[in-house]
Amino acid sequence: MAQVARILDDLLRDALASLPAIALDGPKGVGKTTTASRLARSVIELDLEAELQALREDPGRVERMPVPLLIDEWQLYPPVWDRVRRAVDRNPEPGRFILTGSATPAEAPRHSGAGRIVHFRMRPFSLAERLAAPAPAPAPAVSLGALLRGGRQPVSGASELSAPDYAAEIVQGGFPALRSVSPRFRSRAWAGYLDEVLNRDLPELGRPVRRRDTMRAWLRSYALATGTTASYTEILDNAMAGDVDKPSKVTTLAWRESLSAMWLIDPLPAWDDPRRRLSRLGQTPKHHLADPALAAHLLGLDANSLLAGRDVPVPPRPGTVFGALFESLVTESVRVYADAAEARTSHLRTRSGDHEVDLMVTRGDGCVLAIEVKSAPEVGADDVKHLRWLSGKLGPDLIDAAIVNTGPAAYRRSVDGIAVIPAALLGP
Repeated sequence: MAQVARILDDLLRDALASLPAIALDGPKGVGKTTTASRLARSVIELDLEAELQALREDPGRVERMPVPLLIDEWQLYPPVWDRVRRAVDRNPEPGRFILTGSATPAEAPRHSGAGRIVHFRMRPFSLAERLAAPAPAPAPAVSLGALLRGGRQPVSGASELSAPDYAAEIVQGGFPALRSVSPRFRSRAWAGYLDEVLNRDLPELGRPVRRRDTMRAWLRSYALATGTTASYTEILDNAMAGDVDKPSKVTTLAWRESLSAMWLIDPLPAWDDPRRRLSRLGQTPKHHLADPALAAHLLGLDANSLLAGRDVPVPPRPGTVFGALFESLVTESVRVYADAAEARTSHLRTRSGDHEVDLMVTRGDGCVLAIEVKSAPEVGADDVKHLRWLSGKLGPDLIDAAIVNTGPAAYRRSVDGIAVIPAALLGP
């Protein structure tokens, strides 16, 4: 696939102009090296044995190479993190180091790097990046950044995409290399990716998986819980239904830690309401994998089977798998756009479950853009009830509200001013 400008590029460029060292985190194959290489003058690739050996023998070379210096896959030699931290202590000039990492090593560096190395997260291609490729991204018809500025911006635009197109995007995924794989071999490619993580990458990082088949069953159950706040006990029970030899809580906790360390689990945190405007809010994150394509692979779904079941509920979870994975696709994209706007993304759910909002994008001042995600093209009164409830609770602190769906046009509802935005029209 041709190189695509990433939405994160400008933020990273600005960060390097102000900060001495940045760390770019994200799952393997998400495009960190390509993005960071465009910003660097020199590179140390630690997945090459010769480079790794040279650094072990001469660790001081990190301070002699032209800057910005990219240290790629730093987790393969954790002492380099502390070396960079000490180099920054000696010389805090901006734009010196970029560290990319596809995992958090089991043996952490001695120092966290707090105050010296600032972290940024790279996720798979958002919808805006996918639809723009390979040309430079045009201005989105509806800008999340503009919505965050408030004032109920005018919303308009037409989209040619419908449910089959979004289903195709869900299963194709946002990992650059895997997007170029033909549908015939896509399942094999994702299986190979997962095999590489479980069989090689985790053991190399000191996180071996001893019950791989059981872990895959757990991960499949986690995929089925996408977009929910199901308990980990429920996820395990669903994975091991009828099996008396269930793994222990300690084992499943280690799995979660390992998958999180590889950035393959990307839960959406609960909104914390720092101003205490609401009471009795749930604190459980929503479950999401790094890419809904990985969830589709684990569930054995291609675009056709995903669409065929889009109206079929999947008990005990509400909704359908298509709805859950569409929500995950939109969530992944909104998080990319929100990061570019330096806003935080979370979800809201009351403890009783009587009110929930899929996405709460929060500015630095605590004001919120609330978004509901609907896999249908039409919007009815039931679809906006939680947004209207939230408006009554937050008042002017709710700067805007929107439904993101699979419909053909962007507009504002005349009855309440809530924006309706096709997912393909939303951008940074």
